[in-house]
Amino acid sequence: MTLDQAALTDGAELVLDGARYPAVWLRDNCPCPACALPGSGQKLFGITDLPAPAQLRIASAQRHADELTVRFAPDGHLSTFPVSLLEAHRLGAEPPADERTEDAKTRWTGADFADPATLPRAAWDAFVHDDAVRARCLDALLTSGFFLLHGVAVRERAVLEVAEAFGYVRETNYGSLFDVRVEPNPANLAFSSLPITPHTDNPYRDPVPTIQLLHCLTNAAEGGDSGLVDGFHAAAVLREHQPEAFALLAGTPVTFRYTDESAELSATNPMIGLDPLGRIKEIRFNNRSMRPVTALPAARIPAFYAAYRAFAELLYRPEAQLGFRLEPGDCVVFDNTRVLHARTGFTAAGNRHLQGCYADLDSAASSRAVLRRGLGAGIGGPDDTSAPAREGSAR
Repeated sequence: MTLDQAALTDGAELVLDGARYPAVWLRDNCPCPACALPGSGQKLFGITDLPAPAQLRIASAQRHADELTVRFAPDGHLSTFPVSLLEAHRLGAEPPADERTEDAKTRWTGADFADPATLPRAAWDAFVHDDAVRARCLDALLTSGFFLLHGVAVRERAVLEVAEAFGYVRETNYGSLFDVRVEPNPANLAFSSLPITPHTDNPYRDPVPTIQLLHCLTNAAEGGDSGLVDGFHAAAVLREHQPEAFALLAGTPVTFRYTDESAELSATNPMIGLDPLGRIKEIRFNNRSMRPVTALPAARIPAFYAAYRAFAELLYRPEAQLGFRLEPGDCVVFDNTRVLHARTGFTAAGNRHLQGCYADLDSAASSRAVLRRGLGAGIGGPDDTSAPAREGSAR
């Protein structure tokens, strides 16, 4: 890497190996102990503590092995940058990494897991006691959107222990956990024996709970099988084949609402959420809690409903869904901003009882990062031979 001295003529920027770094950017990202807290790297100054951008200049710059020393004017501050730091932050080279967007995901359909051995799964005991197993499961959650655990204690509130093994429980108006079983006069379809089509939970919250856990205590009913659908995959297919429909769903605010005796919740967001660069980042899809669409003129409403239906048809395709049956002790953990979940109907007389709770992706991502630091490079894939596949568990 070479230092282009000619770029320092007016002091406005520095050029390293063809990469340009404005003076104000370098000064704002100084890593010295006076500017950044050692360990966390948190800045010890605010933007108004620096000279105005029009005044900041690079007075001098020198390369010493793998470090670059820069003196600024008019404040005379001296900064030392590891060359590797600048190489890792070349301006405009590529979009900023965002593990919540489609760029960091592995898209799938149910057919990709036709072989049960390919499911991301682990035994609960291994998940708790083996850092490598836990890291692989969290990697599966953050890339494929889900993982399965087997052998969780068959007792109430055990689902909270699963969430706390990698993060923190997100409490809602349902409390720290909720029971999924048949109730008389249910206020929520989940508490009936009726089939439920693929959906995301709680789109009427902002922020929405980003991780959902469902732990099976009893499943002696006829029916009541579970299903997962990759919403990012369906949205990407819609974008490829019907770009106008995709743009309409990504650009139209939709209100979702839930009301009962103790709660009144409402949030307005597009069905397909994008980041500022247009990458798919979130799906909110729940026909039960969707309210009338009023953000469009009457002439555009038919087109919106055509797009809505096209997206639903992609999500409801049998081949899109990964179907499986939760048995006592099984727990499924999935990304509620991406993976839709479903259920087949079951006999109301049958005994089916799941307990669920919510957690958040930031804690899972943090746990994975800390585990990776301890394990070093390379933690392998999401498969785990400590939990052999049960015959017929996925179809």
